[in-house]
Amino acid sequence: MAINYVGQTALITGASSGIGEQFARAFAARGANLILVARRTDRLSTLASEIESKTKSKVTTVTLDLSKPSSSSELVKILAEKNATIDVLINNAGFGTNLRLQNQDLSRIRQEIGLNVTTLTELTASYLPQMIAKNSGTIINIASTAAYQAVPGMSVYAATKAYVLSLTEALWGELRGTNVKALAVSPGATETEFFDVAGGKGANMVPATDVVREALAELDKTGSAPSIIVGSRNRMMATVTKFVSRKSVIALVASMFLKDR
Repeated sequence: MAINYVGQTALITGASSGIGEQFARAFAARGANLILVARRTDRLSTLASEIESKTKSKVTTVTLDLSKPSSSSELVKILAEKNATIDVLINNAGFGTNLRLQNQDLSRIRQEIGLNVTTLTELTASYLPQMIAKNSGTIINIASTAAYQAVPGMSVYAATKAYVLSLTEALWGELRGTNVKALAVSPGATETEFFDVAGGKGANMVPATDVVREALAELDKTGSAPSIIVGSRNRMMATVTKFVSRKSVIALVASMFLKDR
């Protein structure tokens, strides 16, 4: 049975496009009020106006670059000043870089780890206590199929997503016996701006709406899982890697992602 989010507030990072935008539309359709965070003010404003014109949701936007140090603390402070109570946290903001490690800029690496790991962890830790106190809440962390094996050519990105997967599954274990849910969602190549930023080209890309639909379907279950892989093909590939040597898997993935092979 679909969960009713009427009267609840969902905080969504990376909400100006792609998966974040589709989560915003989906939660608004289920009655939630929204707090949308991203760097692009114009995109956020356009999305907020559209959602408010079509639903009863109240939409608040915050323009903020979450890859910067202490940005999570800044966001928490901004929302505290607005007396916002967060019922649903969707840590969607993130990016990857398709380059060999020795060719990557150190400042870019810091931003990638800061956004994909540090900000996600700090926002989760910041809003988890109030969810536990209410014995109600939902945390959705966007991982990736890259979390399931090393990815030569995207080594930092894959490592950050392995962290997200592990953190979220451990959190799910800590939350057993409560009504607070934690779910790691691992999409494969998705029709977003990801590859525009990362470089390279995705294959067999699925719509962002598929990612959101599968995530919400899992959360609607009474005993939802700690993590899901989006798409039957991706689930099959993740299963196959368990029965193949790590050396063979890494070699195969390298043939796909090393641009200068």
